[in-house]
Amino acid sequence: MGNPYRYIIVGTAGKGGDWCKATLPRLAELGKAIPAAAVDINADHLQNAKDHLGLSEELCFTDINTAFDKVKADFAIIVTPPDFHELVVDAALAHDMDILSEKPIADNMEACCRIYKKVTSAGKKMAVTMSHRFDQDKQSLEAAVHSGDYGDLDYVIGRFTMALRKFGAWGARFRHEMVDPLLIEGTVHHFDIFRGLTKSDCETVYTVGWNPTWGEYGGDSQALITMQMKNGVKCFWEGANCNAVTLNGWTKDYMRAECENGTIELDARKLRLLNPRIDGEITGKELPLASGEVWKNEWIAEMFCDWLSGEREDHPSRLEDNIQCVALLFAAVESAHTGQPINVQHFLKQHLNN
Repeated sequence: MGNPYRYIIVGTAGKGGDWCKATLPRLAELGKAIPAAAVDINADHLQNAKDHLGLSEELCFTDINTAFDKVKADFAIIVTPPDFHELVVDAALAHDMDILSEKPIADNMEACCRIYKKVTSAGKKMAVTMSHRFDQDKQSLEAAVHSGDYGDLDYVIGRFTMALRKFGAWGARFRHEMVDPLLIEGTVHHFDIFRGLTKSDCETVYTVGWNPTWGEYGGDSQALITMQMKNGVKCFWEGANCNAVTLNGWTKDYMRAECENGTIELDARKLRLLNPRIDGEITGKELPLASGEVWKNEWIAEMFCDWLSGEREDHPSRLEDNIQCVALLFAAVESAHTGQPINVQHFLKQHLNN
């Protein structure tokens, strides 16, 4: 790799602050990418870029167009709310930049498809940071399932259940006021995990969503979702914000992969194999987690730079693949609203053709 790539980060508060503090300094240490500028509509938030990325006042902007016009960079990093993603994508493409974006692609299927068509037509590279799937425990489960040591995969169960029923318990108030809080804010990462485990896109999704009387939400806070993947593997997901207790909260998910010759279970970041003995009893053993230098966004960002340089042929969360995640997400939302199963591939094709 030659000179490091130059990037402009858009959004330096909240999650953007985490990027400035933890994710991006490592890219500079590796010689893969360095900051060219930072943008945030709130000037106070730009302090994160100054403190952790070493950017001067002159390279910190509150207006995206001014930043992109004045500073040349190779790619843009989008860490804004999803409803602003398309605006940043448009600016990046207008300045011949590749794109690394926080999930989801956008806040609705129509915008996701517009971004998809714009980026692919421009011939630029875009990846989406699906950090949850690329955490150590999920990658360990995926490696065990894909090893083939336990035969073919039959079905997968996932559980993400929390006790966040009171207003404000799930962080920002908008999560308690939106129409589909659990599905929009809580499922896209898990759908990505299912796709990774099964090595398949989803064919059909059926969602039952509701909000119990004690749930202080403006929309469905609980859901049971059934998925039929294109390769025939079945998946089932239980999601809840309003349970009495948290069983498997964020980063501590429960996933169980039922294979022909064994059950592989992930529970609160512990992985174990269950096998039947000859006498019919069950014996289990803990499996070691995979080793790696970094996980989640640090790893995703490194792979993105290697993809740009040609050291990688593709990126596991490239736009052309990730469009399937948002198609599954918004098809699941439509199923919850209509009470009908949705053919995800038809749903995606219909929206891309509009």
